[in-house]
Amino acid sequence: MNAFEIIGGKPLKGEIIPQGAKNEALQILSAVLLTEEPMTISNIPDIKDVNKLIDLLAALGVKIDRIDKDTYVFEAKDINIDYFQSPEFKEKGGGLRGSIMIVGPLLARFGKAAIPKPGGDKIGRRRLDTHFLGFEKLGAKFVYDAATHFFNVDATELKGNYILLDEASVTGTANIVMAAVLAKGVTTIYNAACEPYLQQLCKMLNRMGAKISGIGSNLLTIEGVERLGGTSHRMLPDMIEIGSFIGLAAMTGSEITIKDVCFQELGVIPSVFSRLGIQFELRGDDIFIPAQDSYEIDTFIDGSILTISDAPWPGFTPDLLSIILVVATQAKGNVLIHQKMFESRLFFVDKLIDMGAQIILCDPHRATVIGLNKSHSLKGIEMTSPDIRAGVSLLIAALSAKGKSVIHNIEQIERGYQDIEERLRKLGADIKRVDVEPKGH
Repeated sequence: MNAFEIIGGKPLKGEIIPQGAKNEALQILSAVLLTEEPMTISNIPDIKDVNKLIDLLAALGVKIDRIDKDTYVFEAKDINIDYFQSPEFKEKGGGLRGSIMIVGPLLARFGKAAIPKPGGDKIGRRRLDTHFLGFEKLGAKFVYDAATHFFNVDATELKGNYILLDEASVTGTANIVMAAVLAKGVTTIYNAACEPYLQQLCKMLNRMGAKISGIGSNLLTIEGVERLGGTSHRMLPDMIEIGSFIGLAAMTGSEITIKDVCFQELGVIPSVFSRLGIQFELRGDDIFIPAQDSYEIDTFIDGSILTISDAPWPGFTPDLLSIILVVATQAKGNVLIHQKMFESRLFFVDKLIDMGAQIILCDPHRATVIGLNKSHSLKGIEMTSPDIRAGVSLLIAALSAKGKSVIHNIEQIERGYQDIEERLRKLGADIKRVDVEPKGH
């Protein structure tokens, strides 16, 4: 099985370009189903989860033309509705959590859809109720077949409605928006997610002819239209990669420039890293991180230990909490990491403890990190990546550690990070792919 072998403890240097945003891509690519006209989408990340969705669209009958490395033209003129009931669809859809995103567009345009129960990361329960409760409010009827693990949805006539979401789900909001744009009447979504990726989706839909107002807020109003046309769209850079590279620079004492970051779309991410003592400069739209021998964690104004927690946008994204935790292990000072939104995302800290980090796992949601101030380097070990974000966090830890580390299950990392091995090598990282069996990890 493939693994990464890393010889750590070496400073890196150079420029790195973040890939297109994975989470935006899953929404935008699903939205091509809303029109039969051509859609040109650029800055698409070349990663497994996105490529699986592109394959799924092709199997549904979408005509796809790759015109550049990261640019495709999609034309969803002839969709095979019967494909929903095929074993092939069950296999393709079930292997990709993002496949749930095609339901809203298909309901809007064709009045019916089916989806196998999606898979995804092992980071705790990720309910789909928000999606289906929203569809129900618009008039859809759905049945879950426990024997086949299929959701069958019927929406012969969608009608606008007032929808108060029980959680500000990004994918749930996006799915409901895509269903509502072609529904009759006005839909109001309150407690809507307002992440930049969702704003990107809404702006693109408006260019296609949708009538969405309140973009960027948690109250969206959608006036249904008869049809949507084609347009072109460019993905934002992936904010999770940008945060990961900031953390990488700090942990390894490296001078790194992250190119074309769309800084205004990063929200509180730069300021949270600043609170760990990480210095950076904004040069145009690039983030320059100088080599730092040490970085010191802030305290609260009263001198108490800093707490960093995740929250729906514009709060701090949960996808970067594991990076913050790893970076804190080599900081001066202490911090409490509080992972509120998922219950299993801190279950990789045992690997960091094995590497020499000083961490107290208080419960499934909270960990206290006692920073080593780079006075004691982490040591390389053999470990297994449990999910995408923890995998990259362990990769950053390994690059900073003394000696050799081996990370198994790198397929998880590659689901979210494009050409990560090659891009890190260009910065000077000693990383290579090896074929080894895990030793009971």
